[in-house]
Amino acid sequence: MADETNDGENIELTLHSTGALLREAREQKKMSLEEIAKKTRIPQRHLASLEIGDFEALPGRTYAIGFAKSFARAVGLSDASIGSQLREEMDEQGHGSYQPELSEYDPADPSSIPPRYLAWTAAGIGALVLVGYLVWRTLILNPGEVTQIAEQESATEVVSTAGNPDSQNLDASGTTPSSQGTVILTATQNVWLKIYDAEGKRLFENEMAAGETFTVPADADNPQILTGRPDALTVTIDGQVVPQLGTAERTIKDVGVSAAALLARTEASGPAAVLSTD
Repeated sequence: MADETNDGENIELTLHSTGALLREAREQKKMSLEEIAKKTRIPQRHLASLEIGDFEALPGRTYAIGFAKSFARAVGLSDASIGSQLREEMDEQGHGSYQPELSEYDPADPSSIPPRYLAWTAAGIGALVLVGYLVWRTLILNPGEVTQIAEQESATEVVSTAGNPDSQNLDASGTTPSSQGTVILTATQNVWLKIYDAEGKRLFENEMAAGETFTVPADADNPQILTGRPDALTVTIDGQVVPQLGTAERTIKDVGVSAAALLARTEASGPAAVLSTD
C-alpha cells in the first residue's frame, strides 16, 4: 500500500507544473502572494512568475530554484521534490544554462558605504584615551619626564593616523586585519548564497539560517560571492568586522571575499559590483 501511495504522489507531481503545485498549496493554506513574499523575503513579482512558469522574468536558473524551494517550505511542500521537478522542467524548456542579464541591474547606491565620520570618531576616542593617560602619568612623574613621554606619544599618534586614514578597520588593540587572515561569513537572517573561485568552481551553495557561519577557504583562488541579501551577512577577518558587502533587496555577484579583496575594497571606499533586483 505504501508503494501505491508513493506512486500516486509521483504521478500527481508529473501531472502538474511546479508553479501549479505551488499555487494550489498556497491556496489550500489560504495565503496570498503578499504573505508568502513577507515570509520568504522574495519579491512578490518573482513568486507570481514562478506560479505561471515565466522563467524569463526571473533573475536566473539558480535563483529560480532557490525561490521555488523557499516557496515550497512556506506552503508545506517538500523543497527537495519541488527543486528537482523545477530543474527538470527548466531543462525541458531550454533554460538549462539560463543566466541573469547584467544590463538589467542598477549600480550600487554610494550612500550604502559606511560614512567616514566613523573614522574621525574612532580617532577622537583614541585622542581622549591618550590625554587621560598623560594626565595619569603627570601624577606620578616629574614635569621633565612627562614632556618627553608626551612628545613620543604624539609622534606615534601622528604616524599611525597618517598611515591609516580608514581607521574604522582598526580594532581596540590598534592592529589592522591581515590580508592573509581568516574570513568568516555569519548569517544574521535566513539568506541564500553561493561562494565560488576564479574558475567558477563552487565552494559553497546553500541557504544559511540566522547564526550559521561559513569560513572562506584560505587556499581558495580569488573566492567570490553571489547573493541577493548581502545585508543579512556579517563579514569578519580574524574576528574583526568589516563593512557590509551590500544593501537589502540588491543582488551582488563576483564580489571578492578573500581577506585581501575585502581590505582592498574597504581602503578604496568604493561600492561593490552590485546587481539591483528591481
